[in-house]
Amino acid sequence: MSMDGGMSLAVGNMLSYLHFTPGDNLWFLGWVPKSSGAMVGTCIALFMLALIERWIAACRGVMELHWGQQATIIASDKLNALPTQSFPIGSIKRFNPPFIPAHDITRGVMFAAQTLLGYLFMLTVMTYQLGFIFSLVVGLGVGETLFGRFGSITHAH
Repeated sequence: MSMDGGMSLAVGNMLSYLHFTPGDNLWFLGWVPKSSGAMVGTCIALFMLALIERWIAACRGVMELHWGQQATIIASDKLNALPTQSFPIGSIKRFNPPFIPAHDITRGVMFAAQTLLGYLFMLTVMTYQLGFIFSLVVGLGVGETLFGRFGSITHAH
């Protein structure tokens, strides 16, 4: 068993430098764009996935604002329902947002989807295919331009 040869795959050699040549595996052996049309289609798909990732980030920002308001309302309703009791002066009152399954499970699923896309983007960049990399960078930039203002709502209030 010799380790003298370069790294080779079932489809061909993996180039370890930036290039525009087609034929790189994208995530699995079934997606190997070899023609110009396949490369364009792959770049469009990566561009759209980058837009979706920024859209998910914006949705999370808007939902965090809404969920924060809802959690405050629920917590204040619970505090109003408690009988009044005197607290010693200087006692520390802690506030933990309530666990609301509809909010917290959705938050977790959205975070997992965004993380999955991030890892897929990392694997895409590791192909060193410049067409793929440019598609992701441009898609993320356009997505941030379109949706970024919604994700920053939580920081404005």
